[in-house]
Amino acid sequence: MTGFSSAWLKLREAADHRSRNAGLAEALSGRLALREKVSVTDIGCGTGSNLRGTADLLPDKQSWTLVDYDAGLLESARVELAAWADAAHAAGGELRLEKGHKRITVAFRQADLSADLDAALGETCDLVTAAAFFDLASEAFIRRFAKAVAERRAVFYTVLTYNGISRWQPHHPADNAVTSAFHRHQLTDKGFGVAAGPMAPIHLSDQFQFAEYSVQEGDSPWELGRGDQALMDEVQAGHAAAVTEIGGIDAAPLHSWASRQLSGVYIGHTDTLAMPV
Repeated sequence: MTGFSSAWLKLREAADHRSRNAGLAEALSGRLALREKVSVTDIGCGTGSNLRGTADLLPDKQSWTLVDYDAGLLESARVELAAWADAAHAAGGELRLEKGHKRITVAFRQADLSADLDAALGETCDLVTAAAFFDLASEAFIRRFAKAVAERRAVFYTVLTYNGISRWQPHHPADNAVTSAFHRHQLTDKGFGVAAGPMAPIHLSDQFQFAEYSVQEGDSPWELGRGDQALMDEVQAGHAAAVTEIGGIDAAPLHSWASRQLSGVYIGHTDTLAMPV
């Protein structure tokens, strides 16, 4: 799995949290509202942003298992979650957090999702979740993943899966060419085989419907503007780097595209909620 720096994950966190689809968040909360306690497995957890963005939707007593291949990110998650909480203390290898009325136990699991999905997911949980993950995974992985979640009869909730829509302000003549080249780069192997890229939301919906789940989807775009300059700059630089790597655009127009200061960026995402019926 291609790694991401904790600095990048921290930079995007505020935009990620405000961009989530409110309707799907409410549906998830309603589905689990009557449970006294909920157990959650968060795959590709990074620094724990998904927990921080989801905890308010769930019952007051929560048990999370954060799964990532990168031991450094798991350690960063431990530090970031302790700083986020109103109170935190270690208990063995776990963290016990208090945040408002929430009482959250967090375990950390280093695992290779592509090599042993069952070990990564564990035997059972109420909810499997992820953020900004599945566009990096292959169609074959998504098929195996949906089957594994369905075998556990867990609710599935993922946010911020890239869906292929991007718009840039001010407009540049190379916008469409850059987006096309970026999509070609997205389809390269990120550690799970040929990545699904912008087709990932469709594959997720199809596979969970095949598993006889009820599937809901909602838009969760980044709509970046004033106050988001650092994030826009990083997105612009990341696109330029990916296009340089994949090729297909001459250096001069790409340099011109990457050199202009952006005033607005729209990056389309899809949130998916799948529930056993």
